[in-house]
Amino acid sequence: MPLPKQVLDFRPSKGITTAQSNEHQRRWTDKGWDSAAAAGNYDRTRAHLNFEIRSGKVCPIDQTRSIPERMASILAARGIKDPNAGLPEPKFRTVVNFIFGGSRDRMNQLAFGTQPLNLAHGADNSHLHRCPDIEEWAKDVYRFVADKYGEENIVAFIVHLDETNPHVHCTLLPIRDGRFAYKQIFAGKDKYEFSARMKALHSDFAEVNKRWGMERGTSVAESGARHRTTEEYRRQLSEQCTTIEQSVAAHQRTLAALQSDIRLAERRVKGLTSMVGNLLREKADKEAALAALHRQILDGHADPAALQAQVQQLENDLAAIQSRLDDKQAKLAEADRQLDTLREEMAATRQRTDELRQEAQRYSDTIRFGADTLLRNALLEDIVKEFTDRLALIPEKDREAFDDSLLQSLAERGAEVMHCATLLFLGFIDDATTFAESHGGGGTTSNLPWGRDDDDDDRAWARRCLSRAARLLRPSAAKKNKR
Repeated sequence: MPLPKQVLDFRPSKGITTAQSNEHQRRWTDKGWDSAAAAGNYDRTRAHLNFEIRSGKVCPIDQTRSIPERMASILAARGIKDPNAGLPEPKFRTVVNFIFGGSRDRMNQLAFGTQPLNLAHGADNSHLHRCPDIEEWAKDVYRFVADKYGEENIVAFIVHLDETNPHVHCTLLPIRDGRFAYKQIFAGKDKYEFSARMKALHSDFAEVNKRWGMERGTSVAESGARHRTTEEYRRQLSEQCTTIEQSVAAHQRTLAALQSDIRLAERRVKGLTSMVGNLLREKADKEAALAALHRQILDGHADPAALQAQVQQLENDLAAIQSRLDDKQAKLAEADRQLDTLREEMAATRQRTDELRQEAQRYSDTIRFGADTLLRNALLEDIVKEFTDRLALIPEKDREAFDDSLLQSLAERGAEVMHCATLLFLGFIDDATTFAESHGGGGTTSNLPWGRDDDDDDRAWARRCLSRAARLLRPSAAKKNKR
């Protein structure tokens, strides 16, 4: 039986948003939770099982500071300036977001052991407790990241057990020698070095996961796995678009509810502010009257006893006013805090809504591109088939005109040419050469350097890769002679 696979997702970015931070830390109000649960696979009954690793130790998630605030504090303490600070638009990659995990069954086993887990939406899993294995696995992963990139650069390392598949969100600063150095640490000098580093990273992570019964996954490029069918691809995109549209609608409903709550909160703050102002004025009047009575007593007023009674009454009134003032000021402070929270949630929700709209646009573009690609593929297949059928009708001596042509290569072994060209397009030159040789190709005798030119657009680069793949898959002269 094959071993479960590990998961390692690498996402560099030019910062981290409040919305992303709130999701990682689960800094949501009740309405925020409702919105998240409606839009995603979040189970609030398991939220208490989430944790984070700080300095190698298991801790509850610290929600007192957002991840951007943590990042700012770390940079300030180390005297490092955020290169995006003050820019109209961020342009430098200052954050690397890792997601670590594995096959769903294996990760749930680490987290919950043999306890019954109900993944149905709205199910009650409050009976679950967190197993030690998930904590030990998380500490191993934390140490892996700390040893590789520096513990001082880990801003947050949060483990979620309240979603379908337990996983880690690690927010890392790409800093070396006291400065941001994303290209030096991760990207390398070109895409080939980046690809090699990513492959090595997956392999290194696999060494960590051996202890936990998981192995390195195999990419499509390495395995030559069959692509999804057209219908599968179309259905998945359609489902993704529908989900995004539903999420946007849910966020819009949340925004409307938040707007209503903010209006109510603003009216409450305004009313309490007015009450506090009236009480302060009343207090000032009583204090002025009391001071006047004290001056009369000191001046030897004819009836000090009567004045003293007035003084006592004013002091009682002042005490009552102060009590009411303390109460209203406390309520005003709480109302201000609630209003700030609602406004922050409004801003985060609006930001996330905008992000979802952009994502929906990307998927829409992807669908259009996918349709265009499918039509082009169908056209290519028809052309190749028609060429093959008609080539058989051409006299042998006339067929030599097509020898070593791309059209002939596609007609004879189109799937292999396309796969080899895909590897080249993605920058996996060694893999493409190995694939060609393993499928009877004799390679090419050209000693010219190979790679994408600076002035190549995607279409020009694709054409070059197709032509190169066809040459790689041609048999060598020796192989031809043997035939």
